[in-house]
This record gives sequence, structure tokens and C-alpha cells, in this order.
Amino acid sequence: MAAKHWALVVLLLSAGLVDAGPAIESWQTSGGAKVIYVHAPDLPMVDVRVVMDAGSARDDDLPGLAKFTNALLTEGAGEWDADALALRLEERGIELGNGSLRDMAWVSLRSLVEPAVLDVALGSLQMVLAQPRFDGDAIERVRQQMQIGLRRSLQSPSSVAKRRFFQTLYADHPYAHSPGGDESSLAKIGRDDLQRFHRRFYVAANAVVAIVGAVDRETAGKIAERMTAGLAVGRHAPVLPSPPAVSGGELRESFPSSQTHIYVGQSGIARHDPDYMALYVGNHVLGGGSLVSTLGEEVRNKRGLSYSVYSYFSPMRVQGPFLMVAQTKNEQADEALEVMRATLARFVEEGPSEEELDAAKQNLIGGFPLRISSNSKIVEYLAMMGFYDYPLDWLDTITGKLAAVDVEQVKDAFSRRISAPAGIAVIVGGSG
Repeated sequence: MAAKHWALVVLLLSAGLVDAGPAIESWQTSGGAKVIYVHAPDLPMVDVRVVMDAGSARDDDLPGLAKFTNALLTEGAGEWDADALALRLEERGIELGNGSLRDMAWVSLRSLVEPAVLDVALGSLQMVLAQPRFDGDAIERVRQQMQIGLRRSLQSPSSVAKRRFFQTLYADHPYAHSPGGDESSLAKIGRDDLQRFHRRFYVAANAVVAIVGAVDRETAGKIAERMTAGLAVGRHAPVLPSPPAVSGGELRESFPSSQTHIYVGQSGIARHDPDYMALYVGNHVLGGGSLVSTLGEEVRNKRGLSYSVYSYFSPMRVQGPFLMVAQTKNEQADEALEVMRATLARFVEEGPSEEELDAAKQNLIGGFPLRISSNSKIVEYLAMMGFYDYPLDWLDTITGKLAAVDVEQVKDAFSRRISAPAGIAVIVGGSG
């Protein structure tokens, strides 16, 4: 696409004439929680997502504690045990969800805005956040579920490779261990540990409340206050340390499978990294565009070395990883790894062509409206924006920033930030 065409696109986007995001408002509750809100009146529903800085980076010396705690929030709260809470929600069509990653943990709610239903929904979520029961039978049930999940993950060469990569890249940093924990920690986490974690991190000062739906600003304010009314004010989780500098190397682990899984990468970027857009768009050419990417062309299409190959940056509170990932036959693993490294080195040196970059930008910009095409998707974006302190116009400006990335910016960012062909390589498989 001609440069002048992209200049026109950028002008239109920056002027808000196309692809404008929803109108976003933000404020703080009386307890210090951040609120971020969008009025969406088309459906008689509301989505609420409460996010805490309470992911596995806060596990300390008990890997899995954050995920264990979060899983138990919906297993009984206040006067309701797990069965009573589930029935209370099911009878009214209320959807309650939760989850936990390395940076964050959340509880989400979807409900009709009919007053009687919404009152039950909000009352339930308030209790889930503020007064989880941590019943003994629920603790053992969740412990067993997590142990089963852990054992299954250790039977997957891909999961093992990813675990080893994070352990190698992050060493003693809080990002090093898997959010799902390990056998030792899951066996010894007790009710006191769960309650202590909840008291420390599930507090108003550590919370972001995202609201999208057919409720006006005044009602949204009342919802946010209600969601945090039962929480202690507390304090925000401390700043995470920077990841350690780790030199490159290879780790090979034999695994009884006919396929080998390869993870190659290094420390990448944090959420507010100034090179974020250039690296994100450039990676779409390198390996983010699946089979039409440079990695897909070189590794799979030309040489038939991989069933799948891709790359990505995973920006987090502090530097998340940059990764290239491939799945291949055992006997082709060394060649696949060599081609992956050579492809990266060539991309770092030469960058994308104008045509490749234009195609990547068209794909990313054209697909963006689908990412905010429903209230549930918008509320996830709002929660992310609030959690990582993004500006309120982020959804309005992101497509313009994508369109403005040029070849020289990509080449400059990759040449400064990516070490090629060095980096950490984890190869798991080879004994099927």
C-alpha cells in the first residue's frame, strides 16, 4: 500500500473519523479502587470485571497460591456454600467467572439489568470478593483439581517446554514459576495461607472495576462502590523487580513422544515499552501471522519442518518474554531450530519489506473491530487498560499507532531489542 494512503488512514484515525472506540469514563471509589466504565445501552445486560494485582507473581514461596485462592472465591461465600451459590446464580441466569495469570487475578459477572436480578448478582459478587468461605471440602476439591491439572501438564511436552523456558529465563524472579504451582506447594497450601493471601491482595487499593452495559453513570458508580464496600482499603501490591539478565543457552529434555517442542526466546517487553508498537507489528510479519508469516514460510511451507510455528511478545507488568515456538518430528528438531534461529537473525538484520509490513498492518487494523465487538470483549479490554494504567483514549488511538509504524522503526526496534541468533532454547522430546 502506498505511503500516502497510510498517511490518509493515520489522519482519519487520529481525527476520530473512523474506528472510534467506545466512550470511556474513569474515576475512583471511596476506598481507592479504580473504575473504568462504558455505557452500552443496546442490550439489557451488564458486564462487571474486578481485577486485582494478585497473580502468581505474588505467590512468594508457595507457587500456585494465587490461583488456588482465586479458584476458591466462587466455591462459596458469605452464607452460601458452593452448591447454594451456584444455584442462586443459575436460577437467575447470572454468569460468574474467575481466573488468574502471572500479573493479575479477576472475578467477572454478567447479569440482566432487571433490578431484582441485578441486585442478587451484585450481592453475590460482593460476597465472593469480600467474604469467601474457604470451606475445607472446597479447599480439598480445588487442590485435587489443580493437582490433576499439574500432572496433565507434565505429560505434555509443550507444557513442559514452556515451564522450563520460564524457569530458565526468569531464574529467581516471581515470573519464573508456573501459575499452577508444583506438587510440593499444592500439597502444603492450607486455609491460613489462602486467607492471608486474600486479606493482603483482595483489597480496594489493589483493585480495578470495569463495567460495561445498560447502566448509566450514576448506577455504575453505585455498582463500583458496592463491589468494593466489603473490602479493606489496604494497599497496592508492591512494584515487581526487573527480571535478571540471563545469557543464552540450550536446555534439552528427553520426553516419550514422537514430536519435539521447541521454545526459543529471551526477555521481551513490558506493557509501556516505547518499542511496543514497532515490535508488535514487526512480529506479525515474523511469526504472529501464522502460516503466512516469515517463520511459517521458512520452517513449514518451504521445508516441511514443523506442524506449527509462530512467535509472539507477551508484555506484562515488567518484561515478559519474546518467544518463537515450533512443534516438529523428533528427527527434524535440530534442523527446525537452526532454521528458526537463522530466520530470526535475517529478520533482525533486514526487517520486513514494505509489502509485508503493509499486509500486517492491514490485517491487524482490519481485525481490531472484532476484538471489541461485544460487551464481554470490551470489559476485558477495559480491565486490562485499568490494570496497566493505559490512557482512556487507548482504544481510539491504537489503530492509528499501528498504521503509523514503518519499516525503519521495526528494523531499529528489532536490532536493539532482539539478540539473534542468541537466546534461550528449550527442546523437549526426542524419545518417542
